[in-house]
Order: sequence, then C-alpha cells, then structure tokens
Amino acid sequence: MIVELLKYTNEPEKTCAVAGRLCYSAVGIEELKEQMTQDKIEDILKRIIKSGHLSVLEHASFSFGIEGVSRALLAQLTRHRIASFSVQSQRYVKFNKGIDFVIPPTIAKDEKLLEQYNEFLKTSQQYYNKFIEAGIPAEDARYVLPNASSTKIVITMNARELRHFFALRCCNRAQWEIRDMACRMLKLAKQVAPILFNDAGPNCVRTACTETKPCGTPWKKLS
Repeated sequence: MIVELLKYTNEPEKTCAVAGRLCYSAVGIEELKEQMTQDKIEDILKRIIKSGHLSVLEHASFSFGIEGVSRALLAQLTRHRIASFSVQSQRYVKFNKGIDFVIPPTIAKDEKLLEQYNEFLKTSQQYYNKFIEAGIPAEDARYVLPNASSTKIVITMNARELRHFFALRCCNRAQWEIRDMACRMLKLAKQVAPILFNDAGPNCVRTACTETKPCGTPWKKLS
C-alpha cells in the first residue's frame, strides 16, 4: 500500500483560525491575518475543536494519492459522503498484462490457504485475459475480477470530514485494510496540520469508546 499527501490548503490551520475569528470580529480579513501569530492560531483552533463547532475546519482540504488497495476497501471508502474520489477505471483500463491483488494477512499466514487463494486469483486473471482476447469489452470482462483486485484512488476531504473519517476508520475494530490506510493518512495530515489533527483518531482518544463491543485495547496515538 502506498499513501501520499498530494496537496493541501495553503496554511490550513491559519485559514481555519481566520475563518473562526472572523465570525466574532469587526475588523477585516487582512487585519485578522496579520494578527494571527502561531500562539493565537493554536489557541483559537483548540477552543473551536473543544467546543465542537467544527464548520470552520471545512475551509481546509487535503488530497491523498492511494495505491495498492483492494476493491473491497473502495466499497467501504465510498460510504463517506463528504469527499471526492477519483478511481482507476476497470471499464476503460485493460489489465491483460497482469493484475495486482491484495492478500489479507489471515490468509497469508496459512501456507495451504494462501496457495489456494493464489490459484483462484490466477484463474480469475486467466479468464479475464481470455475474454479480452475474444473481444469482450473491458467493462464486461471485469465481472470475473474479485474484490481482491488492486486499484488506485485520489481522495480529497476537508479537515472536518477527515476527523470524522479517522474516528471511524482508525478504530481498532475497523476492517484491517482501511484502518491501515486511515492511520497512514492521519500520520501525514498531522505532519502538516498538527493542531487540527492533534486529538484525531477513534472516539476513545477524546472521550470514550462508542463501539457496541469495545476492543479493550488502548489506541496508540500516532506521532
């Protein structure tokens, strides 16, 4: 899996702090920008996040490039409505030269099951190639490809939605693949906006676990 932070709002924390301060200030935006020291930015954002009034965090957006994740992950990811997704198309891209597949760790550690798993994927690839060679359109040949098929995605979310995404998907009870991706995204986001994402992660980081069946394992906060 490859996770890269492609682009983000210039000075994301200052942008959000100015937006938050503007709501209660009589002065203009340029003057507010000039007044924004790092200490003031941190103070404003901490108070905003603590209060739960997170709409101003929507002024900062972050775009990630993701490679080597499965179509099974994609199905979970697109449940997050307030985001933009661009996905490598199985309709227009032909994979007759080979398809990468994601292997779950639980299967990888069992030699016999891994052999069977790889044999199934090999068969799937062979049938896909036969259909392509026979002139079947890629959009129809893809029907034989499994959820394990690897794909590439560009994801854009604002800071508010990212915090919500991390609360759900960094949780120890989240599915292993999307959890791995979410934790990598959070680590990258914290590097460029540490105040915005200082307490980001599962709900147990801030308050208490909201899962019906808690994992019982404290979540290790990402640096």
